[in-house]
Amino acid sequence: MDIQSVGVVGAGQMGNGIAHVFAAAGYNVLLNDINAEGLTRALQTVAKNLDRQIAKGKLTEDQKSAVLSRIKTTQVLADLGPCDLIIEAATEREDVKNAIFEGLKPHLAPQTILTSNTSSISITRLASRTDRPEKFMGFHFMNPVPVMQLVELIRGIATDKETYDTLLAVVGRLGKTAASAEDFPAFIVNRILMPMINEAVYTLYEGVGSVQSIDQALKLGANHPMGPLELADFIGLDTCLAIMNVLHDGLGDSKYRPCPLLSKYVEAGWLGRKTQRGFYDYRGDVPVPTR
Repeated sequence: MDIQSVGVVGAGQMGNGIAHVFAAAGYNVLLNDINAEGLTRALQTVAKNLDRQIAKGKLTEDQKSAVLSRIKTTQVLADLGPCDLIIEAATEREDVKNAIFEGLKPHLAPQTILTSNTSSISITRLASRTDRPEKFMGFHFMNPVPVMQLVELIRGIATDKETYDTLLAVVGRLGKTAASAEDFPAFIVNRILMPMINEAVYTLYEGVGSVQSIDQALKLGANHPMGPLELADFIGLDTCLAIMNVLHDGLGDSKYRPCPLLSKYVEAGWLGRKTQRGFYDYRGDVPVPTR
């Protein structure tokens, strides 16, 4: 199937990045969000990221204008119905995702492929609530989307080969690399990454090291570009907790039990960079550890 038009549900951190890379690859994008301000911010973010590319000599002003001209916005979910491909990039809550797919159902074109950018929720279960489980897949981009090269492709139990092959070709057109994952909790990247972050939080919780020493140890001792606690703040502590809960509930193994300290930070509303406080306080000129 030849994909021409792409609908993106959710204009947040992931949604605006997904809209950016599709428009840059020549697709016509319709970006949806219930919040008009969110849509305005998304377009501003895309423009800012394109300006960075211009400053590096990777893009011209004309190319920037062309990319932005391919992104349209709407607050009406039904408007996405005729798109060839729809990518749900809303919050990591299954009830929210199910409501979105339910809202889209009466308006979908026969050929439309549905996907979710979920980082952990069962694709098979999400697909089963739609009218086209054979045309449903996990389409998991990494953050920040314009920079990160990987896309996880996750087939549900009913996903057909044509849908998989179509999305594999789309990933290639985006200039990214696909990793195929089976439909088990958190797939590949987060199945490995989140327990590492959770263990770093346990290391802090048990007093083995401070925020600074833990992050420094992994950056200098394991050559990681970011420390695990710094990375958790970047991802969002609420997202980290949600994925750990999916792993714990889905696999039933105590090794996936979320650290109580992670839960406590989320209860406090200290979710990381997006709230200005997490394992670091970002309200000043330089991030300061909070423990």
